[in-house]
Amino acid sequence: MAPVVQAGSVPPLTGELLGQVQNASGVVQMGAAVYLYNRYDQLVRQTLTNETGKFAFDTLPPDLYSVRVVLASFMPAIRRNISIAAGSENVLRINLASVLSTVELLPASAAQGTLMTDDWKWVLRSSQATRPVLRLIPVDSSSRPRSTLATFSETTGVLRLSAGDGDSASGSASQDLGTAFAVATLVNGKSRVRLSGNLGYMANSGLPAAGFRTTYSREEDGAAGPQVALTVHQIAFPGIGPAGASAETGPVLRSAAFSASDSLDFSDHLRLEYGGHVESIALLNRINSVSPYARATYDFGDKGALRVAFSSGTQPTELMSRDVLGSNGEWNASPDLNQDLAALSILPRISLRNGQMRLQRDQNWEVGYAVTDGSRKYAVSVYTEDVADAAYSAFGAVGSLPAGDLLRDVDSTSYILDIGAYRRAGITAAVTQSVGDHMDITVAGGRAGGLVASGDSRWVRKAERAWLSARASATLPGTGTRVVTSYGWTDPNTLMPIHFSLTGPTYQDVGWNIMVRQPLPRMGGIPGRMEATAEMQNALGQGYLPIGPSGSRTLLTNSPRALRGGLSFLF
Repeated sequence: MAPVVQAGSVPPLTGELLGQVQNASGVVQMGAAVYLYNRYDQLVRQTLTNETGKFAFDTLPPDLYSVRVVLASFMPAIRRNISIAAGSENVLRINLASVLSTVELLPASAAQGTLMTDDWKWVLRSSQATRPVLRLIPVDSSSRPRSTLATFSETTGVLRLSAGDGDSASGSASQDLGTAFAVATLVNGKSRVRLSGNLGYMANSGLPAAGFRTTYSREEDGAAGPQVALTVHQIAFPGIGPAGASAETGPVLRSAAFSASDSLDFSDHLRLEYGGHVESIALLNRINSVSPYARATYDFGDKGALRVAFSSGTQPTELMSRDVLGSNGEWNASPDLNQDLAALSILPRISLRNGQMRLQRDQNWEVGYAVTDGSRKYAVSVYTEDVADAAYSAFGAVGSLPAGDLLRDVDSTSYILDIGAYRRAGITAAVTQSVGDHMDITVAGGRAGGLVASGDSRWVRKAERAWLSARASATLPGTGTRVVTSYGWTDPNTLMPIHFSLTGPTYQDVGWNIMVRQPLPRMGGIPGRMEATAEMQNALGQGYLPIGPSGSRTLLTNSPRALRGGLSFLF
């Protein structure tokens, strides 16, 4: 006689994002890489399309997301500000093209009480990540066929030929003439291995330079796990050693660095990224250093995210390269490969002090807050940094400077000067406005300690100065040309040290910079695609600080004017 009580269904607290990838002719594309980013441009998931060109991201917390689809021989497709609500189903129709790809957000299905059609149920049932284990069947390993091709999958690569000026004082290993390559593959479906290299020689001296980097990481349920990397460099230096500045050849710089990085989620809102690297450098003498770093992020949802970061030693390249946006403000077509090439191109900042090799070391503390409001992003941060054995490029008359503190630059007629140690603090603020899906404009500014000429034997002293920078990046319809240009201003009599932000993509540029990437038409029968690149750094020659006696002025800078061009092949 007791009444029957039935529990009501619990409303869903997450949403779903579904999609199908096809080309301009409507043919579905299997094996396309689909990357999902949160409102702060952090990669949260990635997957591949199945044989019907479909993909699915389920159990997504309500938020704003961005999707990027990459497939060889096609232009990448990007869709930003996709709103995921609790219990919602969002469907994307993605058309890949050789010139300009598009992503269309379709309205949800009108059927009530069903969050997913039968087609999408079969997509999830066929997915290895979501299919449950129904039964275990013993298999004789001796009779199981082995396939070598199945061992390696998702293989991608980049080959770049470039020529132009380098910038070794700011930590770049770009040769005057060089060839860079990077290859990534997935071994046995879980272990990802990447190999990158940079080979070339300096046109000014004819001396060789080479670098190699190997990265290993293991993926679990589609998420990246711990990552380890080994990076080695070997570069011949001119003008130093027993023969002095007249020598055409000199000792060889050899460096080896072992790095490790990982992340830990304490809750749905708190994430910790940590790691570091151990480095050994040998030139005139040997230096061993340990450089740890850590960054904690607390996500407040619609109210933004708070980040606290720390680093000590040389630059934490692994931490900075995890941000989706690169230093040129673009969405990289191959983020993993470009991150390895960027890390490989960074050299340790070395100098001489009393004839002995020194390594520049920085200790940074930074707190940043970022929030997204529709198509606009706001970011603010404060930081302190202690720099020891700071290395800067010196041009002009260097005869008045101590010879034991000058290191001949590896790829130009300039020198590297050790200006000693300094401590400074700064504050930065930036606003980024998205104009459609193909253009971003960023305005940033702040105040920090700069370097001005000193009348005593210290060469420079610290002074508080303000700085401003503006940056615009756009993709031209029709041709797919990618253009990124920026301009940075500060007091003309001040040399503003560049601060590499650990909490967000805040750009502190010097002078006028421009970068152009032009996709080239496909050649019949050749897989992959080609791009032509051109880059000009500090085109107006700004940011040069005169130091020393008035009769023999020496120009000091951390951003020499440089011009580079190249050709890239991506597959």
